Amino acid sequence: MEEDIEFMPLITLEEEGDGKKDVFADVIPVLPLRNTVLFPGVVIPITVGRDKSIKAVRDAYAADRFIGVIAQLDSNVEEPEFKDLHKVGTMAKILKMLKMPDGSTTAIIQGKVRFSIREFIASDPYFKATIDVLSDIPYLEDKQFEAMVSSLKEMAGNIIKLSPNIPTEASIMLRNIDSPGFLINFIANNLSIELKEKQKVLELNDLKERAQAVLVQLESEIQVLELKNKIQSKVRSDIEKQQKDYFLQQQLKTIQEELGSSDSIEKEIQNLRDRAAKKKWTKPVAEHFEKEVSKLQRMNPAAAEHGVILNYLELLLDLPWGVYTKDKFDLKRAKKILEQDHYGLEKVKDRILEYLAVLKLKGDLKSPILCFVGPPGVGKTSLGKSIGKALNRKYVRMSLGGLHDEAEIRGHRKTYIGAMPGRIIQSLKKAQTSNPVFVLDEIDKVGADFRGDPSSALLEVLDPEQNNSFYDQYVELEYDLSKVLFIATANSLATIQPALRDRMEIIDISGYSVEEKIQIAERHLIPKQLEAHGLKNKHVHFSKPVIQKIIEDYTRESGVRDLDRKLAGVMRSIAKDVALNERRSAELSLDDIKRILGIKRFDAEMYQEENPPGVAIGLAWTYVGGEILYVETLLSKGKGNLKLTGNLGDVMKESASTALTFIKSHADKIGIKQDDLDKKDIHIHVPEGAIPKDGPSAGVTMLSAIASAFSGRKVKKFLAMTGEITLRGKVLPVGGIKEKILAAKRAGMKEILLCRMNEKDISEINPEFIKGIVFHYVDDMMQVLEIALVK
Repeated sequence: MEEDIEFMPLITLEEEGDGKKDVFADVIPVLPLRNTVLFPGVVIPITVGRDKSIKAVRDAYAADRFIGVIAQLDSNVEEPEFKDLHKVGTMAKILKMLKMPDGSTTAIIQGKVRFSIREFIASDPYFKATIDVLSDIPYLEDKQFEAMVSSLKEMAGNIIKLSPNIPTEASIMLRNIDSPGFLINFIANNLSIELKEKQKVLELNDLKERAQAVLVQLESEIQVLELKNKIQSKVRSDIEKQQKDYFLQQQLKTIQEELGSSDSIEKEIQNLRDRAAKKKWTKPVAEHFEKEVSKLQRMNPAAAEHGVILNYLELLLDLPWGVYTKDKFDLKRAKKILEQDHYGLEKVKDRILEYLAVLKLKGDLKSPILCFVGPPGVGKTSLGKSIGKALNRKYVRMSLGGLHDEAEIRGHRKTYIGAMPGRIIQSLKKAQTSNPVFVLDEIDKVGADFRGDPSSALLEVLDPEQNNSFYDQYVELEYDLSKVLFIATANSLATIQPALRDRMEIIDISGYSVEEKIQIAERHLIPKQLEAHGLKNKHVHFSKPVIQKIIEDYTRESGVRDLDRKLAGVMRSIAKDVALNERRSAELSLDDIKRILGIKRFDAEMYQEENPPGVAIGLAWTYVGGEILYVETLLSKGKGNLKLTGNLGDVMKESASTALTFIKSHADKIGIKQDDLDKKDIHIHVPEGAIPKDGPSAGVTMLSAIASAFSGRKVKKFLAMTGEITLRGKVLPVGGIKEKILAAKRAGMKEILLCRMNEKDISEINPEFIKGIVFHYVDDMMQVLEIALVK
């Protein structure tokens, strides 16, 4: 096996026949092949692995190098017997034997002639048999056979071109084969067909028939290759039109289908339809939903649009179409809940009970659009929650403070990346009902810029005639908001758009008096802070004088937020004492409050001092409640000029000019010398200078201060005043009366002067809260001076 053996090239049987004829032994060794059929003239390498086969090859190689090669009937049989072998095979010559690195043996063999088994002689140590050599039926040199051979060459060349796995050099080899017999065998040997088909070709004795059989197989293979190339070409052209990621998505889709993932998509779509069947929506909504589901079903799951449509359908299913909570029409229960949660606010409570009563009698009523207007901390927002509890409705709150994008109300169109429905629709989805109590907090602080005007978008939401068909740009369907009870809250009406203000029923919520604050502290704030700080009633007790001291000396507000913070400060100090086991009385004294909260921040005595002529006390309204306002007037030598300081607005400056003009024209009646008016400059200052001030309410105060300065008569002590003035001498009514009255009482005022037309506002205040205050109602400015200036 080590000797150098000349490697025989591919030769034809005809060329070999010209030389000496091969002589075979009577009994030859037989080598079974599992997956190969060898044709005469063809050289192939075979790997020999079975012990019997290795011994047969070695013995043959040592003898005359001839061995019979025959295919197995079943390639899976490991140890074949006689019955497992075909009867026709090929006599092969072993050209070379090679020892592989893995220990196996490879033999290079060349087919010589076909043979048939006459008889199997032995099976041990390897197969031996006697054979009959089969000769091919000679072919006649006719045009038909030539055409067949030519077709074979041409078709084999086409296969080489179509198949990417066959090297192009193979076509050169084909062109160099002259022998028709060898050409047929060579092509048949390299056909990609099943083993039994190859065996059938080998067993054909007539070369024409063999050529015909090979042609049939070649034609079939060409059709398969052309179809395969056509498919690959189409796929390639599709890929060129789309991006690389789409190609990956297509592959992913194919993999999912192979793995059965498409079933999950069908289940998901069926689940959407099942949920839709339970919804109480209208026919247009149902049709739109089915249209979108059908679109989703046709869409590639890996496409970007698939997720957008799926999210949209999920939203439609999550919205509470036609779902309403049942109102409880027990008016006594509703009144009890409102009384428990809030002290005072009788007007608001009556309005809610009226609405509930009409709803009980009629059965169907468009919800009112309420707007609670009042200073901070009076309970506007928490009142909405109490109303929801009283009506047995869900409660939703949406803060509008700083909102400047219209899409926050109406939503974005689905064409935008990350598009979402508006906050109205989102809130209804969260509430899972179409008739919640919906609080629009801080509606007076809605902004407007280049992104749109949200207050204009709210016009549709808050109009009872329009909101039964509210259109959200993301949902693209009309949604009924007519059963929603909208409650807006605001600190001031001045910044609310007039058209929006016109759609709401305004309910003023005034500030609390000291008496009301004491009640609120005892009923709500103190129990809340006790629980928040882990204290019990045995640890601390607040008496009414203590609560009143905290209210009057440490807070100056219309609401109770600052009072709540001060009570929390007291609770923290007590909690520290309890935690340290320091002995102390549960009853809080006034000294305890001073020790815990420090010196008092506000002193009412400053407003009760004896003021010189030219100083009057006015009452002002701010968005945080009523305030006391000093108007100081000082005369100096000059030419009758008027100087105004104190960061005053235009309306307030005009009030001062009006008051001075009135006094000049009625100087004799008032008792002022004309020379003083002409030769003295008037300087009016309104502290505190850093705080902007404006409005007509200080008209009567300006009048009284200027008249007092020129006449030398002091303004009556403990007197506060408010009202607008005109050049005709009339006093006009102003707003914010309750807040102003409460501010006056906090400051220790005993008399209040105001327009007679404001008398109706006083009648709405609880008489207990204004006990001890004398009211002077006036119609003209001369009456003001008669009451305000001391004799």
